[in-house]
Amino acid sequence: MPTRYWLMKCEPSAYSIDDLERDGTASWEGVRNYQARNFMRDDMKVGDGVLFYASNGDPAGVTGLAEVCREAYPDHFAFRKGHEYFDPKSRKENPTWFMVDVRFVERFRKPVTLADLKAARGLEKMAVLQKGSRLSVQPVRPDEWEIVVSLGRRG
Repeated sequence: MPTRYWLMKCEPSAYSIDDLERDGTASWEGVRNYQARNFMRDDMKVGDGVLFYASNGDPAGVTGLAEVCREAYPDHFAFRKGHEYFDPKSRKENPTWFMVDVRFVERFRKPVTLADLKAARGLEKMAVLQKGSRLSVQPVRPDEWEIVVSLGRRG
């Protein structure tokens, strides 16, 4: 059983739960927010559970489950000139940005939509539902995890 839980957002046009299912594992690169980076770098551990959230999807919502399968390591795209994630201030000897690897666990038959999350009892304080919450990596409390997973498996 994972010790911590996370919600990780990705636009389906960039990478979807179907892509993760096909690939089996994927690196979660390109995070360029310090708080989200800190969660990945300092707190995520192998085996932690992940709610895979399709942001800007139609509809937006949790589309499945993944788990952290490799702890934080430098995001090598930050060092590649010309890459969309390049950061000229990041240095290999002292990297600014990190990524983790996630492994596919399960795809929900139907997404647990943002409206579903808002309507569910017990999720009122969930980070993704808070006004102005835009982090692509967010902690999820164990009770929130259980509610979302049960909603997803009901499909």
